[in-house]
Amino acid sequence: MFLFESIPWYSWVAWCVVLAALIGLNEVSRRWRWAGWFFFIVVPIVCTIFVWPTTANPATSSTGTWFHWVKVYSALAGCLGFMLLRYHPKIAAKKAALVFPPAILAINILEACIRDFEVGTMGANGMVDGVFMVSGSWNYMNGIAGIINLLTICGWFGIYISKDSSQDMMWPDMLWFWIIAYDLWNFAYVYNCVGDHSFYAGAALLISCTIPAFFMKKGAWLQHRAHTLAFWMMFTMAFPAFVTDSMFAVEASHNPTALFTVSLVALLANIAVAVYQIYVIVSRRLNPLTDELYTHLPQYKEVVAATK
Repeated sequence: MFLFESIPWYSWVAWCVVLAALIGLNEVSRRWRWAGWFFFIVVPIVCTIFVWPTTANPATSSTGTWFHWVKVYSALAGCLGFMLLRYHPKIAAKKAALVFPPAILAINILEACIRDFEVGTMGANGMVDGVFMVSGSWNYMNGIAGIINLLTICGWFGIYISKDSSQDMMWPDMLWFWIIAYDLWNFAYVYNCVGDHSFYAGAALLISCTIPAFFMKKGAWLQHRAHTLAFWMMFTMAFPAFVTDSMFAVEASHNPTALFTVSLVALLANIAVAVYQIYVIVSRRLNPLTDELYTHLPQYKEVVAATK
């Protein structure tokens, strides 16, 4: 196969189970406050003390690198920060607090861009930190795509908390085209840097937050992303063999053409979003640092009408 080696039926079943579990856990943790505190405070504390020091040991695990440790805690920080905004109106009412969501998102994107550039400089064509890597121009292309994606984050002063019982963090200016560009970039990042994890950590994980954002709770993509990412990182830190050595593991093809293609698609998609965003800014005379850019689009109006 082009992207992956052969994928047996039971790996597809496992993929569907992972996807359903992430969507389900996200729904539970966003709908009930107690579940959020349990999953994002109690579970990580227990794992940090008793589980991850053994399972995510860099000497024996592919999830023991600095990146995985930073990623799990930054994802958890996002979940907890968003909960503070969601459940404490006085905090959400402060404009300064609304800088936190784009900041934590930008930090996560930047972490991945740094890793892509790092892998590019390695000249790798084999096992590195327990993962098979092939360095090449695709790492630099996708690192640039990620930076563009970061720079096109917009409309954060329009973030608000929904009026329904789940009190979700709504970001109506974060629309489908930016989300798809993010997904393409992030899949390319995982494919480039941890390719043998990308069947699950790339495809299933990204789809698990995109489905809720498109069909279940529109406008809350970043909240969905933070929750599903935190769940996945906690799982893979505790059970790293699932994506590497278990019967369900699926290896990437490590085909340079595939690596180049996914990074090129990600780069072109993010350039397209940037060009459109510049057009909107110029034609509507908006300030991208303070204004919401897409208030004229029907998708924006749909989110606001349903939740504000």
